[in-house]
Parts: sequence; structure tokens; C-alpha cells
Amino acid sequence: MVKASCCLALGLLLIMALVGNCYGELRLGYYAGKCGNINVEEAVFYIVKEHYVEEKDTVADFVRLQFHDCFVRGCDASVLLEGPDTELRSERDSTVAGMDIVEEIKVTLDKYCPGVVSCADIIVLGARSAAYLGGAYWYDVETGRKDGRVSIAAEAQSSLPGPQIPVANAIQLFAQHGLNTEDFVVLLGCHTVGTSHCPNIENRLYNFGGFGKSDPSINPSLLYELQQICPYGQNSNNQAFLDQTKGSEFVMDNGFYLRILEGKGVLHIDQMMAYDPLTYGYVQSLAYNPGLFAAKIGPAMRKMAQYGVILDGEVRLGTCKKVR
Repeated sequence: MVKASCCLALGLLLIMALVGNCYGELRLGYYAGKCGNINVEEAVFYIVKEHYVEEKDTVADFVRLQFHDCFVRGCDASVLLEGPDTELRSERDSTVAGMDIVEEIKVTLDKYCPGVVSCADIIVLGARSAAYLGGAYWYDVETGRKDGRVSIAAEAQSSLPGPQIPVANAIQLFAQHGLNTEDFVVLLGCHTVGTSHCPNIENRLYNFGGFGKSDPSINPSLLYELQQICPYGQNSNNQAFLDQTKGSEFVMDNGFYLRILEGKGVLHIDQMMAYDPLTYGYVQSLAYNPGLFAAKIGPAMRKMAQYGVILDGEVRLGTCKKVR
């Protein structure tokens, strides 16, 4: 009965590759025994950990990398491909980081089992490792993805949400990727370890809505701080922490939700999430239940990683930057 229901769901959702015996090779422990004596998931974790010890931004980099990959053509590592018109050339991906660590992991693993571990799986496993190191609860992830061959800048530009997207539109976009409203609020909570460059917030500071004034929803003290970081008319590329909880800027905790309830959301979409009736209840719950975000972020990341998966195809060889 379970298997029949699973296959029925597959027939109804042809665009999604979910988990189960009738969904091909996406499963827990896919790489067990496939890379000699190397435990692939442990290898990924320890390489990510080495970078995390040196640079705490590794958490935000990997979590964001998974999002930017999975929201364009599904979780297929298309974001990693280099070229004159690839996703990396889009404005939306201009500040994406972590690709160098993925490449290091790929080169390392291919020394022991060439062409076995996909770049798509490395992103997902790396994001799981980074989230855990940042304070999230450990969570299982399925592996067995294959790598995509197509990467187009225009698709990234149109598929990835901008900082001004209305809450209702963002919820609709996430729903197209198999994610519900709670998933959206939880995943946006990853901003608790992120930063934003000035171009993404300057309109809120000086010309909100084109009226030459600041966004009235910004807490006055935050407005002053952000104006010091992003001075008017200087085209600064400085960065501001998206979680305004001093001392926990690199920790996957509930501070982000508490701050946006105080009007201290740096991005417009973050602030509106705290006010919109579609999301307010989830924000309240995550803000006032310590540990809830750390428990929920893993399942949301896992769910996102099951969308648009390629199960039949190639695994890039020796590098994640180009196809064979």
C-alpha cells in the first residue's frame, strides 16, 4: 500500500523527485561502500568544518548556495558551472560564495572514487554540515543526485527572489518548489547568519517607494546604523548583518525573528514577514520558542533539497566548474 501510494504521488508530481523506493536512487546512505574506504558524508563534514574554524561565514555561504542552486532548475549544481552566460553571471548570484569549498571537496573525493560523488550532492551535504556547525540540529539528507549540464544567467535572474518581493509573492514562489508557508518563514530565518550588501538596502534608507524618504517600518536606531554603513550616494558595497542580535551574527538561532519583531529587519522582505498576517504567527512562534528554529531548519532544508532532482544523468568528473 505504501509503495502504491508512493508511485501514485510520483505520477501526479512528475516534476518532483521525492524520496522512496519508487523514486529511483535518491536515498539515505547512497554512497555507502561506493568510494572505497572513504565515508563520503564524513569527508564532506570535516572539510567544511576546517573552513568553518577559519571563517564563520562558511555557514551562511553554504546554506545560501543550496538555496541558489535548488531554486534554479532544481538541485543540480548548475549554479557552479562557469561560463560567459551561466547562473554565476547573474546579478542575483553575484555575491554567492562557497563554490571554492565545493570544488575542494570534489577534487578530494575524486582522488579516491572518480566521477562517483555528484556536485549536486556535495552542495546539499555541505549545507547540512554548515548548518549543524552553526547551531542547527543534525538532520538526514538523501543523496544520489546527478549533475545538470545547463546553466543560464537569465534563469537565475528570473527564478531567485529579490529583497523587495512581497510576502504573498514569495510564498507563491516557494510553493512552486514544494515548500509551504512555514517552510518559507523557516528558510528565510537563515538570514540569522547572513549579510546584505548596500545596493540591496539603500532604497529603504533614502528613497523608499521613490519618495525620497526612508522606509517608515525601519527601527530608528537601525536606520541610523545602516546609514553609517551605507552612506548616501557613495555606491558602497559594504555589508550589514541581517541578524541585528549582537554577538550571534553567525549562530543559527531565534535572534533574527526577535529582531524583526522590533522593526530591525535589514531587508524589506524580512521586515514585512514580521507584519504580514500570512507569516506573523510563524514568526512569533519561532521568536519566542528558543530552539524551535534550530529544530525546524534541517527538515526545511531537506525538503528543499528533494525538489527538481536529476536521478538519471552524469556526475561531473574532477571538477564542479564544467561538464565533461
